[in-house]
Amino acid sequence: MKNIILFVFLLSTISIKAQKEINVDKKGFAADGYDVVAYFENSAVAGDKSYISIIDDVKYKFSTQDNLDKFNKDSKKYIPQYGGWCAYAIGAKNEKVEINPKTFEIRDGKLYLFYNSWGINTLKLWNEEGAEKLKAQADKNWDSY
Repeated sequence: MKNIILFVFLLSTISIKAQKEINVDKKGFAADGYDVVAYFENSAVAGDKSYISIIDDVKYKFSTQDNLDKFNKDSKKYIPQYGGWCAYAIGAKNEKVEINPKTFEIRDGKLYLFYNSWGINTLKLWNEEGAEKLKAQADKNWDSY
C-alpha cells in the first residue's frame, strides 16, 4: 500500500511539473488581451471581445475577423514564446515576470513579449545583453518548467 501511495504521489508531481503555466490577465486572456497575430504585422493592438479563440483552455482576443481566422488556421505560429511571460526574465533570471503587451519582438518568426514599466524596458536589456544568448538560455529554462 505504501508503494502505491508513493507511486501516485510521484505521478501527480510529474504531471504538475509537466504543465507550463501560461501568463493570462485577470479575464483569462493571453498577451493581456492583445491580438497576437497583429504583432506579426509589427503592431501592438488590443483585441476585441467579438473575436475570441480558445486553444488548450487559454483565451486569445483579436482585433479583426481576419486575424482570428489566421490564428485558428495556424495557432502555433502566433502563440507567444515562454507562455507569454517576459522573455528577458525567463532567460536572464529564470523567473516568470508579467509583460507590457506593447513591448514585443518578432525574432525568427516567433513572438517574444517583455516587461516595460517603472523605467525598466527588458526588450532594451534583451538586445543590449545579447538577445541570442538570452534566447538560448530562456529556451533551456523554459524546458525545465
